[in-house]
Amino acid sequence: MVLGCQAPVVPPSGIEQELRTLVERTVADDGLVRGVALHIDSPALGLEWSGAAGFADPESRSEMTAARPVRIASNTKTYVAAAVLRLIEDGRLGIDDPIATHLPDQTVELLVSDGYDPESMTIRHLLTHTSGLYDHSDSQNYGDAILADPQRRWTRIEQLEAAIAWGDPWGPPGAVYTYCDTGYVLLGGIVERVSGRPLAAAVRELLRFDELGLTSTWWEDLEPTPDGVPDRAHQFIDDTDTFVFDPSFDLFGGGGLVASVGDMAAFYRALFTGRIFSDPETLELMLTTINGAKSRPDADDAALAPGTYRMGVWVDQIAGVGVWAHSGFWGTAAVYAPDLDLAVTATVNQNKAKEAMWDMVRESIAIVKNAQSATSL
Repeated sequence: MVLGCQAPVVPPSGIEQELRTLVERTVADDGLVRGVALHIDSPALGLEWSGAAGFADPESRSEMTAARPVRIASNTKTYVAAAVLRLIEDGRLGIDDPIATHLPDQTVELLVSDGYDPESMTIRHLLTHTSGLYDHSDSQNYGDAILADPQRRWTRIEQLEAAIAWGDPWGPPGAVYTYCDTGYVLLGGIVERVSGRPLAAAVRELLRFDELGLTSTWWEDLEPTPDGVPDRAHQFIDDTDTFVFDPSFDLFGGGGLVASVGDMAAFYRALFTGRIFSDPETLELMLTTINGAKSRPDADDAALAPGTYRMGVWVDQIAGVGVWAHSGFWGTAAVYAPDLDLAVTATVNQNKAKEAMWDMVRESIAIVKNAQSATSL
């Protein structure tokens, strides 16, 4: 016996089979879902588990595995927000800097032409979706344009021009909460200008991807695919396979990252356990919001309530547990439950199956919660 050594924590008997059954049932019970992957990281249970079911490519019958990376779409916003906050932590950017200070003249002029005031719109407003910007991706025009020409190569400025052409300001900065890809596209440009580096290289360095061992995370088309990574899984809108869609329609900060569920969980754990920021107060800043913003007039019941979204993450209750979370267009989710020290990440490769994805996340959290409660008795 070696004094001072603790025996390793052994996961409860049967918990891995419960999770495996959950993953397989998600494919079996939902005809839209071709493939699904789930990752669970619970140090309290000695559990780091990944599972998958279905197909990564239904046509070739290539099996889905947890190692298969996917386009994580708006889950990218968590990484972009963290990169912005790292620049703030380093003193290269201020949370309440006017965005006009950090944008090209052409971008500022476009904003002014549509009635925006980039001198009063701040970095904080962009991070919390309270800038009042119209979201180019919220317009049916954008979806129609993508489906009409999936190989079109979009630019950041074209996406801003689309927002200007298709909608008007929702209100002055700080007055209205409305989720906005356009704001994060601007943040991506600001990261580039302030860091003096391309977006992919800047985010990789600021967030310490290599140090964290994120070997299956990269910015599609903006940096090389890492060596040894399995082929990206196919992702669908109804029956439309979007695998060959040019990634530029969601590339510049609102989305753009490709990652495995394991890498997503590793990043979320690092973020919420103090391994991304040098100063704990930076994470505290990330988890604050702007009070007093109202919902936009036509907000539907599914929209987050004002104040729920912070900076690149939102607060929620899942299975009776408080969590920080984000999701992505194609069917990706990342969740961290601080009271359980639990990271859960998931993907379904079908945009129209997000309810099935959240059911899987909810049930997996409940499984871990119950197991932790049982082991503490």
